[in-house]
This record gives sequence, structure tokens and C-alpha cells, in this order.
Amino acid sequence: MDHAHVVAAACEAFRRRALEGGADEVVERRWAPLQVVDTHSHPFDADGLVTAGEMWLTHADGRVQHLRPGDGFSLPAGTPHAERYGAEGATYWVARRSVR
Repeated sequence: MDHAHVVAAACEAFRRRALEGGADEVVERRWAPLQVVDTHSHPFDADGLVTAGEMWLTHADGRVQHLRPGDGFSLPAGTPHAERYGAEGATYWVARRSVR
């Protein structure tokens, strides 16, 4: 099985588990090279899986996660964070779950 098929299978498994686990939706996000997103938060829980490129996720407490393909992250609704993307940009799948 080639790399593209492996990634597709992993993404489909991620989608299935997320929806079965209560996620409202699963979307693919693509970010431009070297893009920076200043500190913000979301009104939903987010669980992500990086599939290409790299990103740095900076939490409000100053902790930085350097994420590469295969790495996951989790952000509860309302969590302040900033994002920075690598020289190739980044792609990740994210499961969003509304706060009820």
C-alpha cells in the first residue's frame, strides 16, 4: 500500500472514531506556508491529527507543542492558543464537538 493510501485509511479511521465518540463533524484544514494565527479560542472541543507539514501550537501557559505528521492534539472549548505553520504549511484533520 502506498503512502497516499495509508494516509487516507488513517484519516478515515480517525473520522469514524471521532464521530462514534460524539464529534459533530470532522474536517480537513490546510494552512499556508509560514502562516501565523494569533492567540484565539474556539467554541468547540477540538481533537486533531496532523497529516502533512508541521505546526507549533502555543498554549496560554507558554507550553509549545511541535507537531508533525502522525502527531495529535486536543483543545477543550475556550482554550486560548496560537498557531504557527512550517515552511511547507500544514494539513490536519480535526474533530469538532460542540459544548452542550
